Formats: sequence, structure tokens, C-alpha cells
Amino acid sequence: MELSVKKFDLEAGKRYTVIINEKDMLEERIHSGDRVTVSGPQDTITAFVNSTKKVIKKGEIGLFQEVSDKTGLKDTEKASVEYSPPPASVHAIRKKMKGEKLDREQIFQIVFDVVEQNLSEAEIAAFLVSQQTVGMGIDEVEYLTRAMADYGEKAEYEKTTFTKHSVGGVPGDSKVSLINVPIVAAGGIFIPKTSSRAITSPSGTSDTMEVLAEVDFSIEEINNIAKKCNAALVWGGSLNMAPADDLLIRVERPLKLDPLSQMLASIMSKQLANDVDFMLLDIPVGSGAKVETESEARKIASTFRELADRLGIFLRSVITYGGQPVGHAIGPSLEAIEALDTLSNKGPASVTEKSVALSGVMFEMGGLAASGQGSAMASKLLTSGKALEKFLQIVELQGGNPKVKRSDIPLGDKTFDILAKNNGYITNVSNDMICKIAHLAGAPKDKGAGIYLHRKVGYYAKQGEPLFTIYSESEKKLDDALNHALKNQPISIEGMIIEEL
Repeated sequence: MELSVKKFDLEAGKRYTVIINEKDMLEERIHSGDRVTVSGPQDTITAFVNSTKKVIKKGEIGLFQEVSDKTGLKDTEKASVEYSPPPASVHAIRKKMKGEKLDREQIFQIVFDVVEQNLSEAEIAAFLVSQQTVGMGIDEVEYLTRAMADYGEKAEYEKTTFTKHSVGGVPGDSKVSLINVPIVAAGGIFIPKTSSRAITSPSGTSDTMEVLAEVDFSIEEINNIAKKCNAALVWGGSLNMAPADDLLIRVERPLKLDPLSQMLASIMSKQLANDVDFMLLDIPVGSGAKVETESEARKIASTFRELADRLGIFLRSVITYGGQPVGHAIGPSLEAIEALDTLSNKGPASVTEKSVALSGVMFEMGGLAASGQGSAMASKLLTSGKALEKFLQIVELQGGNPKVKRSDIPLGDKTFDILAKNNGYITNVSNDMICKIAHLAGAPKDKGAGIYLHRKVGYYAKQGEPLFTIYSESEKKLDDALNHALKNQPISIEGMIIEEL
């Protein structure tokens, strides 16, 4: 059909979308959510269609800016519009939902259509749900990983490349990379580390690093930084590496989906795209963490190892303690301060121990230390100040202040101390509740927001002593965080009275 163009000076975002009067759609047997091809003087595109009774008259088609720019169609010009059947990838998704195995071509087509935004959010959700309920075999996971890496930019490094990745789920963990990366770089390992921003935690590695330096760089710029100092600490989201991942996460997050196959493909596609040769996988385990049991962690580690072998990446996994937050600081600025403290040999023992242990494994992986000697090498680099020197070099090369001090980092000026109600030993610190309170306080968007834990599991608390301090940049957000903390009590103290009713 030929329809007269009505142009909107608005961007629809996400994917090509047009609006057609419901009478025209009824005549052509087109329904909302269907696809149509729209042809203009410059190009023909496939767009999703929405119906309206009043915004667009019969005989018209409403075009958002992206469609108008792509097709070259202007106000009052005629557009050729035809129904377009769903792409073949939709049939493949239906096949997966029935429990059938997908081949390489089908999975590559699905990923292509995700990247090109040819699939609706409902269709993407169906693909993710099928992974959650039906699962994927290792062949399918490999195809998915390679497809996600192929439809995006790729780095090429001249040196053997290492990385460390945590499956996450534990608040306070983002600071570890800011300590681990300069330790191993100071010891001779080449580690251009790309990281994510927070998805469910109060801070991602990139959120924390951004307090001290820029994290948004091109692949060429990262290569240049790493050539000068053996390392980089940058945000992977600006690199267009595995772009399908961000689009899939956008659908995963509100549905609270986390299929193992998608987690594997998400993590490993980015390592493949970043030209990684050696990878250390950190799997924190504990109540409230993403992985709650050691048996589950071993299963995940085994699957990661099998996939890494297929991709040509040498991988080792370590199971770490994740039953409570890592260190005392939770939130971008608070964690940046704790990272600087640790690099200056003034940080919490738990943060130092984890950072040194992970670095030691990497030295042994790379043959720079004999078996069992890696931690000693890492500890020496930390205590000597060489790791701090390396970190400040990274900060300077990424546009930050190489003379930065902890006092230079601003924190939220709205604070409140949560006090112990009775004497006793702390028996539990809830990861989930700490995350929720920090989010309500404004983290990670508000860099100065978060929580500082004064007492953790095993500590003795006296009545009236502060258990933790909430930091916020907003009175309203502080009130929200405080109300949640008082109602839910994220820290348990074992005394003679178990509970007051």
C-alpha cells in the first residue's frame, strides 16, 4: 500500500518503529507488533508497527527520525508499505522453546537479528526464557559465544594477553580489580582489562575506576595505554565488543533471568573479542551471592573450562568466599578509597588477601612464578609500593590525577550511622540487603553514595556502637535507605535475646 508520510521529530530508540492508522492495518490484516517494509528514495527498511486511531489518519504513516533518515522519506511524500513476515530466527527461537537443538547457522542468525534490532523484546525474552528452562548444550553455547564476538569490534594485541573476571554477586567486589590489575602488571603481565558497569551490585569495576580516571576509550586508545604500562582499566560498553550482550541484558534485567548458557556466552564472548589468551575466573560463593554453593561453583567452573578450551583460551577458576561483602566499603567512591588504601598497604586484610591470592594464581598461570610461589611474588609487589606506582601510572594515562589521595575523593555529605541494639558477635551480613540499601542511597549512579561497614561477621559489637554508615548525596535517598535498613536489619548480632517481637 502507498501511504502519505507524517514525520515526527522524535527518536523511537531501540529499533525501527512506524505508526499506522488501525483502519489501514485492518484492511491489510496487519496487527500491532507485526513487521512492515517501508521503502523510500534512499533505502528499504523493516520496521515494527504500532496502531493508532487518532495520531495518524487513514492513508498516512508516522515515521520517527531514524526511519525518515534511513529511507530518505519526508513529510507528505509517499511511502511504499508492505507486510513483512518474521525473520527465520523467530522460527529458530520457537524450535528452541520446544526443546530442540539449534545449529550454528540458526544461532548466528538469532544474534545477527538481535544486533540489527530485527527482533522484538518479546521474541528476545522467549529466547532467554528457553535458555533458562530448556538449557543449551555446549555446542550451542560455543556457537552463541562466537556469534556474539563476531558481530562486534575485536582487539588485536601483540603481547600475550591476560584477564581476571568475577561472576559477581557480592557487594564491594569491584575494587579488587583495581588492586589485582596493577599488581600483575607490575610483575610483567599484559592485562588490558575491560570491565562492566554495575548491573545488580552497588558498583561495577568501571564505576569505581571512573571515580579516579576516564574509562571510556576506543580499542586503539586502550592498546596505546596498555603498551605504555602493561595494563588498562576501562569500560567495555563503549567498545562495541559483543554488542548483542547489552541488548540481551536489557531484556534479562527486568525479568530477573540469568541462564547459565547466556552468562557463559556473555563473559567469554567479550574475552574472545578482547584477544584474551589467559583468563582467571573468580567465583565468589556464599549466601546471597550469585553462586551459593561450592557444588554449583564447581559445575560452573567445569563448563567455563570446557568452553574456554573450545575457544582457545587457557582458563583457571578459583572459588572465593562470598558470604558477606568484600572489605568494608560498598559504592564507587568508597571502594576507590579502599582500593587506594590497600595499594598503600593500609587496607582491610580480607581485600589484601584476596587481591594477592588472585594475582599469585595469575603469575603461576603465566609461568612467572613456580607453583605455590605466586602469592609471595604478588605480596612483595604490593608491599614494596610497585603496585601502587603502577596503578597511579594507569590513572595518569587514563586522564586522572597521578597524585590523587584518599582525601581528594568526595563522599556523599548526607550520612547516618546504624547502631548495634545489643552486645554480641556479628553472625551474618546480608549481601542482598546491603546491595538494596546502597542502591536506595543512590549507588552506583551517585558516586559518593554507598555503605561503610564498621563491623563484619566475627566482630564483637557493643550496644550503641556503629555497625555501618550510610552515605548519600540526597536527603530523600538517605531517608529511603535508612527506612529500609531499619525495617530489614542487614546485620545479625547473636546475643542472649534472639529476636524482639
